[in-house]
Amino acid sequence: MNKEEAQIQINQLVKELNDHNYRYYVLAEPVVSDFEFDMLLEKLTTLEKEYPEFLLPDSPSQRVGGTVTSEFASARHTYPMLSLSNTYSEGELREFDDRVRKLLDAKYEYICELKFDGLSISLTYENGLLTRALTRGDGERGDDVTTNIKTIRSIPLRLVGSGYPELFEVRGEIILPRPGFEKMNLDRIEIGENPFANPRNAAAGSLKLQDSAEVARRPLDGYMYYTLGETLSFKTHSESLEALASWGFKISDKTALCGSIDEVIGFINKMARERDKLTFDIDGIVIKVNSLEQQQALGFTAKSPRWAIAYKYKAEQVTTQLLSIDYQVGRTGVVTPVANLKPVQLAGTVVKRASLHNADIMAKLDVRIGDFVFVEKGGEIIPKIIGVDLGKRDLFAEPVVFIETCPECGTKLERQEGEAGNFCPNEDHCPPQIKGKLEHFIHRKAMNIDSLGEGKIEILYDNKLVKDIADLYSLTYDSILNLEKVFKGNDGAKDKKLSFKEKTAENIINGINTSKSAPFERVLFAIGIRYVGETVARKLALHFKNIDAIIAASNEELQVAENIGEKVAGSIFTFFRKPENLVLIEKLKSAGLNMVADKQPDLLSSNLAGKSIVVSGSFGSSKRRKELEEMVAMHGAKLAGSVTSKTDFVVAGENMGPEKHQKALKLGIPVISEDEFLEMLK
Repeated sequence: MNKEEAQIQINQLVKELNDHNYRYYVLAEPVVSDFEFDMLLEKLTTLEKEYPEFLLPDSPSQRVGGTVTSEFASARHTYPMLSLSNTYSEGELREFDDRVRKLLDAKYEYICELKFDGLSISLTYENGLLTRALTRGDGERGDDVTTNIKTIRSIPLRLVGSGYPELFEVRGEIILPRPGFEKMNLDRIEIGENPFANPRNAAAGSLKLQDSAEVARRPLDGYMYYTLGETLSFKTHSESLEALASWGFKISDKTALCGSIDEVIGFINKMARERDKLTFDIDGIVIKVNSLEQQQALGFTAKSPRWAIAYKYKAEQVTTQLLSIDYQVGRTGVVTPVANLKPVQLAGTVVKRASLHNADIMAKLDVRIGDFVFVEKGGEIIPKIIGVDLGKRDLFAEPVVFIETCPECGTKLERQEGEAGNFCPNEDHCPPQIKGKLEHFIHRKAMNIDSLGEGKIEILYDNKLVKDIADLYSLTYDSILNLEKVFKGNDGAKDKKLSFKEKTAENIINGINTSKSAPFERVLFAIGIRYVGETVARKLALHFKNIDAIIAASNEELQVAENIGEKVAGSIFTFFRKPENLVLIEKLKSAGLNMVADKQPDLLSSNLAGKSIVVSGSFGSSKRRKELEEMVAMHGAKLAGSVTSKTDFVVAGENMGPEKHQKALKLGIPVISEDEFLEMLK
C-alpha cells in the first residue's frame, strides 16, 4: 500500500467508524456488532501508526485516551455560564410566570427540559470540529478538559449534517447513567476501593482524572441543551435543539412545549412519576421561555436569566423501622453493616435493606434496633439511612455496638490507621474472602473466565475443590462433572438448581485453559492485592516487567513506579512478604500463567537511563507533548507525573504548572526547554 492509498483508507475508516459511533451512542441503532467495530478500529489504528502524518483530529482512535494531564489549564468562557434560579414550590413557579407575563406583555410559550444531575460542560466547535471543552468553574473561567471529553463517545468530534456555524458553543451535562454507575461501584468494591457516593460525584470526579485512558474506561454520557454563537439563525429554543440533534449531538426526548404555567406544572408532575424509569438521574425540570427574541427582551439579573427557572424535586424520603443489622464480609475482608428494614415503598421500589457503611457512620447516626429511621434515595442508587425519629424511640432501646469478631470465621477484627472500615485479617481461611477472591479472579477484566459465572464458584468451594485461585488450574473435566447445588430463592422466588452437565463442565475447563494466555498485567490485577486495580497493575507491569522483580522490590523501590504511592506500595510489599502468597505465585507459575510483561519496543538510546523526568506545560499541541513523553521512555528514562526529590529534571513548555515550577526551584531541580531536551538526546 502506498501513501496515497493509505490516506484514502484512513479517511474512509474514520468516516465509517464515526458513523457507527453516532448510530450506537446517540441513535441507539447499531448496524454492526461490537466485534466488527473493534476489527475496523484495530485496522485504523494500525494504519495510523504506520502513517502518523494522516492522523485526523476526529479519528475515533483518539477516544481511547492515553494522554496524562498533570494540571488542567484554566480558560475564560466566551459567554459566562450563569446558574439558574431554583424553586421547590408551585407558588414560586406561578410568581415566575407572573413576572414573565408583566415584562413581555405578549403571548409566549415555555419549553420544559430535564434537569440532569451531572456536571455542566461547554463545548466549542470550529468548522465542525470540537476544539475546546470547559467545565463551569466559577462561571467566568473553567477548567480545560478537552482531552477527557473526547473519550465520551456520544459527543461528536466532528459534526454531521450541514448548516452549523463556523464557530459556536454548545452546552450540556456530562452524566453517568445508573447501570454504568452500579457496575463501576461493584468493580471498585471488588478491588477494595470505596464506592462512589452517587452518579453525579462519579461523573464530576471522572472528568478531572489526569489519565484520559482511565476516563475512557468510564461509561460517561453527554446530553446537550443550549447553543450560543454570533451567527445563529434560530427563532426558538426548540428549533436550536432540533438543529443540535441534526448535527450529531445527543438530545433528550423528554421535553415539552407548554402554552401555560398549568401545562408546565402538569409536565413536572408527569416526570416526577416517571423519573425512576429513566436510566440516569435528574433532580428537577428546567423551564425556559421558548422564543429567543423574548429571552433577549427579558434579559438577565446579575446571577441568572430572567427567562428561565429550575424546579427541583425534593429527595424522596420515607420513615420505616429498623428490624436488625447484619454484617457482611467483602473480598478484602472489610466488614459492612447492613440495616434490615420493615419493607417500605421508595422511589418506585420496595426497600428492605440499607447500607450503614461503617462503624463511624453507625455511631454518628446512633441507630438502635427498633428505631424508626429516615431513609432516602435521592441521587443515591443504594438507599441510605439519614437519621432517626427520636420521638418514636423506645425508652429502653440500647446503643448498637459494632461487632468485634468476624461474623463468618470468628477472627478478631482489625482497623488500620486512617481507614474507616473494620476488617477481618484472616484472608486465607475466611470463606467470604476466599470466594470473593475467586470471583474477582475470574472477572472479565481479570482472567475473563466467562464460563465460571454466578453460583459456580460457590459449588466448587463447597465441594472443597478450590480453596485458592491457583486450585482452579488443577480442576479436571471428571472432577467437576455432575456437581450441583440448589440455591434458595429470595422473597418467594423459586429455588434454582445449578448442575455441571457435560457441556457446562467442558466450557469451564476450556475457559480456565484459555485464561492462561492473559497478559501479565491482568494476572497481576486478578491476584487480588489490596489497592491494586487495573491501572496500578498496568503501571507495575510496565515498570518492573516481571513478577520476581515486584516481589524483590523494597517499599521505596515500589514507589518509584508511576502512580504507586505509599499506601499502595505498602500493601504490595506486605502481600509478598507472606510465605503463603509466595507459594500461591509459584503455583500460578507452574500452571503456566504469564508472569512476564510483553516485550517493550527496543530503546533508541540509553542517554537518559535511570533518570526520572517530568514533562509539564503545553508544546503547541497535545500530540507534540505525547511525542516528548514517548521520547523520555524511548531513551531509557522514567516519565514521572509529579516533581519529587527523585526528579532529575523538568521539561517545561508554555503555561507550566506554577506548583510544579515552585517545587522544582525549591528542590533545586533543573527546568529545561524542549530544545535543550532534544539537544540532550543527540
